[in-house]
Amino acid sequence: MTRPKRVPGEKPLFWTGSSKDDLLGFPEAVIDEIGTALSVAQFGGKHPSAKPWRGEGAGVFEVVEDHRAETYRAVYTVKFENAVYVLHAFQKKSPTGIKTARKDVELIGRRLNEAKADYEVRYGREKK
Repeated sequence: MTRPKRVPGEKPLFWTGSSKDDLLGFPEAVIDEIGTALSVAQFGGKHPSAKPWRGEGAGVFEVVEDHRAETYRAVYTVKFENAVYVLHAFQKKSPTGIKTARKDVELIGRRLNEAKADYEVRYGREKK
């Protein structure tokens, strides 16, 4: 399998769990906006619609997009020097107002651990 060509300075984008399939199930306009935000992250930037994700520390962000009265989110991490990982993509359906459902919060935590393990296999341990 050939690797995709990268532009100088572009970090590879990796997907955890079902995050890619989940994102591709969103409306096209939402996919485009989230895709743009992820591309900015790959080049070391922060898209204006990306904001820190609370609960997993520095380097974890969420992109929130509204479309036809529905809210969609993608959570990704830039904690690793050589790669960006998408941890979760989901439609916001919390029964408690603006609060994110516990199952989504827990899933993001698990997938961050999976991303760390994958990163260590691909690149070795991060230097502290």
